[in-house]
Amino acid sequence: MNNWHLAVDIGASSGRHILGRISDGNIELKEVYRFSNGYIKKDNHLCWDIESLKENVIKGLKECNKQGCIPVTMGIDTWGVDFVLLDNEDKIIGDAVSYRDSRTEGIKEELEEKGILSFEEHYARTGIQYQQFNTAYQLVALKKEHPEYLEKASAFLMIPDYLNFVLTNKKANEYTDASTTALLNPETLNWDKELMDTLNIKKEMFMDVKQPGESLGYFTDEIISRVGFDCEVILPATHDTGSAYVAVPAKDDDSVFLSSGTWSLLGAENKHPLTNKGSMEANFSNEGGYNYTFRYLKNIMGLWMIQSVRKELIKEWVRDVSFPELIELAKAEKDFDSVVDVDDNRFLAPDSMIKEVIKACEDLNQNVPENYGQVIQCIYNSLVFMYAKSIKNLEKLTGTKYTSINIVGGGSQDMYLNKMTSKLTGLPVYAGPTEATCLGNLIAQFIYSGYYSSLKQARKAVKDSFDIKEINERR
Repeated sequence: MNNWHLAVDIGASSGRHILGRISDGNIELKEVYRFSNGYIKKDNHLCWDIESLKENVIKGLKECNKQGCIPVTMGIDTWGVDFVLLDNEDKIIGDAVSYRDSRTEGIKEELEEKGILSFEEHYARTGIQYQQFNTAYQLVALKKEHPEYLEKASAFLMIPDYLNFVLTNKKANEYTDASTTALLNPETLNWDKELMDTLNIKKEMFMDVKQPGESLGYFTDEIISRVGFDCEVILPATHDTGSAYVAVPAKDDDSVFLSSGTWSLLGAENKHPLTNKGSMEANFSNEGGYNYTFRYLKNIMGLWMIQSVRKELIKEWVRDVSFPELIELAKAEKDFDSVVDVDDNRFLAPDSMIKEVIKACEDLNQNVPENYGQVIQCIYNSLVFMYAKSIKNLEKLTGTKYTSINIVGGGSQDMYLNKMTSKLTGLPVYAGPTEATCLGNLIAQFIYSGYYSSLKQARKAVKDSFDIKEINERR
């Protein structure tokens, strides 16, 4: 069981190649490659550099070979909703526009005003919460701007689908990522072709939907010649939150899951979708999960706001600024009590997050931050307020009284945020593992390879292999 397996985890700001194996009954991780990611301005749109992503995936594979740790299987996960279109010659059409781009502003309202599709009907069909960048809205916006792109398109691939295609020459749409498009039927677990007709979106370009745990086969000869080895490509939950949820070592079924990073994805794991009006009004999403489950969750803006403040301060102070330093600035202003709506689209991609938070406080007639510490404390207040509010809604919608919060991902290291969350919600917080997304990706491969017989067994291995911190600040 000492064979290496590889998780390629790509987020909005960086990507990592993490090797994993079972050693003496525990899960062992080894990072072999890391690279930067980010959107670029191109033709008045915010776009992903797909060629750079592709080349970095390959460079990371070459690094595995260089370090003598050749994986027998690998899987790729990324963020959701974004995609590329391929023509008949498998060339990319146009650009891979980022979800933070403004092209989808007003699309939902336009569809409703024209009587094409109300959001109530849309939600009832897909169970996906409203976010202005949902893939369905992106495709409608693209059709308005470049109808010729959709006419030429022969394949619609989400970002991880495309990277898998580069490696294997196999085209498929993986279920968990496909579910974020707001074009998938949660009952059939397949594309909603009637909805596509309603939105006048070309149905023929969508691929077969495959489940996590399925194999796409092996590298092409071209990839083998570039990286120096062959490898079987397994589909994990290719949506990063889907993989993160796989690795949550929850004590029982009454635990709230919170994947904390650029986004905060707060919810629970359900066996059936909830698509009623109450769920719609609370803006909860039924995203696809591993083993035919549903991640019933709310997408909350998350640490993107803190990350954005950090970038501004690095530029202003002309030096590196650590997250612990930002936390200390906030702690010094712990009595500052202003709260903004972190889900307001004004925080998606502002020119200055600091100025936007200040302006939001002004607009809400709240105390206005007078220094950077108060700006950061305001963001922390706002995140925790939204966590507490979302948990109350979650309890009401599911009829479950939750007893704990399991926080995984990079944000689980922020003990200041964890303590604030425990105090306001009145629930104990279990923080870790940090590398939940990579672990969830690897777990799909471990189960495929026969190391674990079930997800329950794999989650126990996560709990036994990694330090999970308990924080209990209940009032």
